[in-house]
Amino acid sequence: MAGEPGAGRNDDVRLADSLRAGDVIALTEVYDTYAPFLYDYCHGLLRDRVEAAGALRNVVIAAREHVDRLTEPERLRGWLYAIARKECMRRRDSPNRHTGQEAPEAEDELTSEQLARREERRLLAHSALAALNGRQREAIDLSVRHELDEVDLSGVFGMPLEETLALVEKAREDLGAALHASLIAQNHWKDCPSVAALTESWPLSPQTSAALVRHVENCPVCGARETPPLPPDRLLAVLPIAAIPAELRLDVLTAATAEDRAGNRRAIAAWTEPFDEYGWPLPYQGTAPRARDRAPRRRGPLLAAVAVGVGVLVLVAGAWSWLGSGNGGTNAAATGPAVPGGSGSPGDSGAPEPAPTDPSPTVSSPSPTESNSKSPSPSKSPSKTPSTKPPAPPTSHEPDPPSPGHLSVSGCSMGDGKSCTVRVTAVGGAVSWSVTGTSGELEAGGGGRLSSGESAGVRVSRTNVICWGHKTGSVSFSSGGSASVGYC
Repeated sequence: MAGEPGAGRNDDVRLADSLRAGDVIALTEVYDTYAPFLYDYCHGLLRDRVEAAGALRNVVIAAREHVDRLTEPERLRGWLYAIARKECMRRRDSPNRHTGQEAPEAEDELTSEQLARREERRLLAHSALAALNGRQREAIDLSVRHELDEVDLSGVFGMPLEETLALVEKAREDLGAALHASLIAQNHWKDCPSVAALTESWPLSPQTSAALVRHVENCPVCGARETPPLPPDRLLAVLPIAAIPAELRLDVLTAATAEDRAGNRRAIAAWTEPFDEYGWPLPYQGTAPRARDRAPRRRGPLLAAVAVGVGVLVLVAGAWSWLGSGNGGTNAAATGPAVPGGSGSPGDSGAPEPAPTDPSPTVSSPSPTESNSKSPSPSKSPSKTPSTKPPAPPTSHEPDPPSPGHLSVSGCSMGDGKSCTVRVTAVGGAVSWSVTGTSGELEAGGGGRLSSGESAGVRVSRTNVICWGHKTGSVSFSSGGSASVGYC
């Protein structure tokens, strides 16, 4: 596929320390090591190469501006994915987002026989993955192809580690059942009239794939049939990868280092706020925020369990194009997901959306040539050029600075106690704030005005008398922010 992650895979601490010291060479190392994979991930979420290029630029800028917040430098790579996801969710929420220009697929040299075999397996992968929900597909992609462990996924999704472990385990279990059903549909459809009726078109739609899984579970003929094992890494290895444009490197590094673009970088960095206690960006919250329960990640106690549950296979990152494309990868463009169900999470935003300032990725459409095992780096430029030119991207302009003054909130956990303190901080200017409500068995109140950089505490108390198990609630504020509170 896209190639090994390289030396940076085990060198995150050095790169993070160098970034903190302002080393420009380290910034180029971060780009060269992770940009192809981050671009592919962004393209999978946004399904547009112009937006993916803009998202990657902002990730690099935000990473340089906020690297001091990261308390675990050995997790720099996963932290970059968390920034990328928040930026992509923000862009997907914008009415001004660019659409309609998917990136070409990364090149690889395959024979016609290899292409035909890959196409057959690609259709199988599309059909099996269609049975999973959007969050499951994203978790499988990030853990298997992008090689993130559950601790990284916890930070990327903004979920407690316990929930992340359960998500990955259930996703792998459901993928195994869906793959078993899809193999029966692909190779033994003549043996069961119900399977033949369900699989008249290929690849399978999400509805058909789910119905097929249910049928196989309840059919005595299909349920007794054995299928050859196909590990997730081999299944996902055939999916297309979005090729990163070679000229994007200079544009991104210039935007991240040029002295005359410092104001632009501050505006972009503000979009990544707020951060949690580990220095990871909290999930994005849309333009119509609502209070929502979100438990703290509580990663520490379960770190030992991660080593057992990870099972990460040595593969490279790629565009998880099966998420909603449904075309089996037969076109030349590397496709990514439509809006993955359940993938958006609340966070914090409010800054205006700029037109992308990045150059449009290369305008070319090579034949699908992705290998079943390994393929060269996606930074290679496709060789063929279509006869018609796609529409030019919108006129570039620098993003406007964010509106002065917004409220950053951080949650708390009271454990077995009866109260804890939520911290509110004014960022970028003075802020007037007040508590507007709570969810769960909690009560809180207060308000006031904070100068830029000033913080205040809000005491949150639980109203239940007896605590059973771990519970979560939230405190919402007039600024639109919401702080997660754990209790019991």
